[in-house]
Amino acid sequence: MKKYILIFISVFALSNTAKAQDGFEGYLLAGDSDRGKLIDAYINPAMKGLIHSMNNGWYHTAKVHKKFGFDISISLNASIVPTKDEMFTLSGLTSINTGSITAATVSGSEKTTPITTVNYVYNGTTYSTTFNAPGGVKEKLPSNAIPAPAVQLSIGLPFKMDAMLRYVPKVGSDNVKGDLLGLGIKKEITSWFGPLDKLPLHVSLLAAYTTMNVDYNITNTGSVNVTNGVAEFELKSYTVQAIASLNFPFINFYGGLGYGSGSSTLKMLGNYTLSYGPLTRTIKDPINSKFDANGFRSTIGTRLSLGFLKIFGSFTFQEYNTANLGFAISIR
Repeated sequence: MKKYILIFISVFALSNTAKAQDGFEGYLLAGDSDRGKLIDAYINPAMKGLIHSMNNGWYHTAKVHKKFGFDISISLNASIVPTKDEMFTLSGLTSINTGSITAATVSGSEKTTPITTVNYVYNGTTYSTTFNAPGGVKEKLPSNAIPAPAVQLSIGLPFKMDAMLRYVPKVGSDNVKGDLLGLGIKKEITSWFGPLDKLPLHVSLLAAYTTMNVDYNITNTGSVNVTNGVAEFELKSYTVQAIASLNFPFINFYGGLGYGSGSSTLKMLGNYTLSYGPLTRTIKDPINSKFDANGFRSTIGTRLSLGFLKIFGSFTFQEYNTANLGFAISIR
């Protein structure tokens, strides 16, 4: 499973280099009241990081195109997971003998694999086993950042507006695939401020919405035998921002203030036969989890203009600070 987690959080970067190791399916061995808590805590940083990345990199200038002018850009957004979210601690677990667990999240170190003992009663039968709590994929991700690439088309509309489209078709392997769609609108309001429209300063308002879907087939792992297993991730995010830029012939500086929010779901579907020594238990569609991320954000960035070619980079300060780097072909 951990191989597929890495593909999931970097599928749009076409990264598929992780080793196949036991993943969070082991947490299914916990009791009914605990398995969801454990899986939620493990996967939460990836979900939050993707939401923040999806909301990032929508602009590299506040200036809009002339009517039917356009640019096509390719960029990479990478949300940096804070150190505090590389581990999680849960207490009051009814099916864990110690009543608590401290372990790596998906963004933690792959070397963190504490042994967990499960011992719980279901329908009068006591189920007992041990398993390794999974490590994360920190060593496989540069700077421990959750990536989300973006291919974006921006086109000028009447009334000093730009329409923006992001699209990544379904990509991946036979076992895991993902796609992305985003829509945005940018309205320049420089003229609202009178004499400012005579300066190289431009001011705009921006709103954008993005959705991402990732699904993969789950196969047998250790003490978990899977029939028709599939994990479905659905993420939705939106952002509203006020942005400004100073545009000079060869370089411009830009920034913005705004708010970003999003939600995501994880569904694990199928039949899972869990082995507890001589005993087995089968559970169906065991996980239906929800996640969210939101907060205020501020961005600073710069862009080089080499004729039609624009090279840009920015950094956004938010719950998961996010870097953006890319290039665009722009026809004004």
